[in-house]
Amino acid sequence: MSKLWSAAERAPVPAEGAVPSRAGDEPGAQPALPWPPGCATGVGSLPGLDPDEAARYVLGEVPDLPFLPELPGRGAGADLIGRACTVLPDLPVDLQPSGWRLVPRPGMDLRRARDLMARDLDAFTEAAAGYSGPLKIAIAGPWTLAATVELPRGHRVLSDQGAARDLGEALAEGLAAHLTDLSRRVPGARLVVQLDEPSLPAALAGHLRTPSGFSVLPALEEGPAAARLAAVLGAAEAVGAVIAAGVHCCAPGVPIDLLRTAGARFVGLDATLLTRSQDDAVGEAVEAGVGLMLGLVPTSGADLSDPRRTVAVAVDLWRRLGFPPERLGEVVAVTPTCGLANARLDDARAVLRHCRQAARVLVESPE
Repeated sequence: MSKLWSAAERAPVPAEGAVPSRAGDEPGAQPALPWPPGCATGVGSLPGLDPDEAARYVLGEVPDLPFLPELPGRGAGADLIGRACTVLPDLPVDLQPSGWRLVPRPGMDLRRARDLMARDLDAFTEAAAGYSGPLKIAIAGPWTLAATVELPRGHRVLSDQGAARDLGEALAEGLAAHLTDLSRRVPGARLVVQLDEPSLPAALAGHLRTPSGFSVLPALEEGPAAARLAAVLGAAEAVGAVIAAGVHCCAPGVPIDLLRTAGARFVGLDATLLTRSQDDAVGEAVEAGVGLMLGLVPTSGADLSDPRRTVAVAVDLWRRLGFPPERLGEVVAVTPTCGLANARLDDARAVLRHCRQAARVLVESPE
């Protein structure tokens, strides 16, 4: 069985604030952003059940930064957590009524999740034959995984520091192997890795409840949180085909400073949830060379007739920060807000198309 179950075999948890160095990091260096000016992309999840169709229209609608689609509508195993669990070496999971749980040996649920992932990869490999350029891959980050996956007795992995560490290390190892496989399948791709961390703000705030619901887990400390993220980001960027790795969080209160400290090359967030109190953190990130994937296009009930109105939030933010207008379209890639998987298929295509139109506005006439 994995070392996850043996406390005696666990290495010590890193000291608070110990963020590992990253390959290629140089003091004062600002790596080029992994997307061209006026770029649009998706968050990851889409509606529908057909991975072949999804791969084709992603490559057509957001050609500057296409992404490997996630189709959670197919059920268990196609969701954010199930997909991430498919890459974990020697840490099998099974689906329980409360969600994904670590178990002694692989079962039917994990086999189904791996089969769905294999179908997604095969479909994208065929659709992207001959493709050359940036390609985004999203996967659950270490803290969202630890906050969601359960230990064998039902508590969150996050409740056990050693188990959370083991899970993070397994994610780093498995993600590197996953990226290596994808780079062989699409040899012209330059991979952009997105760690999805929707549970991170709640973990940092101490808002995650225990199974009983009567108490909460202790708040996650920022030092270890940044260190674990840095380790997974670094493992991804160590793969030769990877040009950048960053973090996406669609929850309120995105810890932008922490993500920058962890070495995220870009931060993805829902721009409609940003508050003015976060302006300084956004500005410092941009000054440090961090790119922004801003969720600007609502995924339901939106008026998609005027791209200029869509980007108004980003333009207002940029004006408050005092950056040159011509940099806006370079730093910001336009995405939908979260929840596109719940849209109708035609609406999802329209949203991605509108993202591309809105991104052009940021380049051509941002003011």
